[in-house]
Parts: sequence; C-alpha cells; structure tokens
Amino acid sequence: MKLYLSNNQFIDTNSPLDLSIPLTNDARNPRAWYVDVPRFEPVRTENYIGSVKEGGAVNFRDIYFNPHGHGTHTECLGHITEEVHSINDVLKNYFFEATLVSILPKRVEQANGDIDFIITPDQMRKINFQGEALVIRTMPNDRVKTTKNYSESNPPYLDVECVNVLLENGIEHLLIDLPSVDRESDGGALAFHHAFWEVPQAPNFKRTITELIYVDNVIKDGKYILSFQVAPFNNDAAPSRPVLYAIK
Repeated sequence: MKLYLSNNQFIDTNSPLDLSIPLTNDARNPRAWYVDVPRFEPVRTENYIGSVKEGGAVNFRDIYFNPHGHGTHTECLGHITEEVHSINDVLKNYFFEATLVSILPKRVEQANGDIDFIITPDQMRKINFQGEALVIRTMPNDRVKTTKNYSESNPPYLDVECVNVLLENGIEHLLIDLPSVDRESDGGALAFHHAFWEVPQAPNFKRTITELIYVDNVIKDGKYILSFQVAPFNNDAAPSRPVLYAIK
C-alpha cells in the first residue's frame, strides 16, 4: 500500500526496512551489561506442560529477559530518574521523519592510557539533519552486531557535547546500533543520558533513545519515515521494532 505524504511523495508499506534484532533463547542473542542469555521455558505444573513437543496441547512459555541488555529497545527518561517513568506513557506518536547517517567513531587515547572510540560533536555537525529522529549506523558495520556479547568490551559511545548538536537540530528520538550512548564504564555518570533528557534540571518527557538496532548495509544514508513499534510495557524501557520506509 502507498501512503502519500506531500508534494506527491509517498512510502510503500510493503517495503519496510526493519532495524530490530530478534530476541532468541540461545547464545546468538546479543547481550550487554553482564546479563546471561534470555530464557524461554515451558510452564510446568503437576497437571500441565506448556510444550507441544513434550505432549502438551499448546506451547505456553515464560520468557526471562532484560530490555536494556538483550536486544533492540526504546527507553525514556525513567531510565535515570528516581521515579520509574514508563516508555508506554511517554511515546504517543509512532511516525517521524528521520535521518540515517553512517559514522566511523574516532579513536581517542584517554589520560589513563585507555583507547576509546567516540562519536564527536564535529562529526555530528556534518550531518544534514532532516526530521525529528536520527538513526546512527556505526562503522565498520557487519552482522556480528546482531550476536555480539558487548559486556566488558568498551564499545564506542557518543561524546556528551553531541547532545547540543542534536537539540539545536530538533532531534527528539535518537537510535543507535550500540548498547549505550554512554561509555560502558563511566562510574555511573551516564552523562549523555542526563544531558539528552535534561535530568534533573528540566526533565524532558518526549525524547527517547533506542539502542542495539542493526542497520543493514543495503540501506542507504538519507531521509526516511520512521515507524516505532514498541511493546506496551509499563517500564522505563521496552523491546521495540523501529522500521524505516524509503520516501519515494
């Protein structure tokens, strides 16, 4: 189906570009923040088994996972506030104009000798921002991102000064293929999270951050329509399926 926008532009709903990583119950599932693999377990009682393979009438499984550590998720300011605000209350619109950009994080040697890979404000300023959402594909890009265990790997992250560039350009929704916008080990500062949501000075309830996406190399940089599909969990974060549509 074609959905028309303006100036004879449209999107084809039959051609979605899915940015989500599926949740699986084995070691192929991506992980971060020291969590173990997700578990999918049949419900078992004295008189019932939730597995057709084991003789049950239906498959009826409990699923144990962590939204932040086990795959594509969208989070709100409740991630860093004393009161746990829910993404289900924050995100009320589901379609946005979005810019997809590929960025190679810069190699930076820290004072203590650590080597970090950081997306910098200078790189952000080169983006031709279009719309309220920014999707970042970090380079190099390969499918290992869909199965990687990021714990204790010091993944790339964003310099906190990038927030100023984002807000100056009206970005309300940031999507990235990393486990966090902040450094893995930062002493609990979460500087980027705090700056983006303006916590505690002026908490912003509209903005969202989506982490652990995967953008296939066949998807070109440029302007898209972004559709958010977010599980209705009353939690600071929930599993999500962000989908891009090319504007034709």
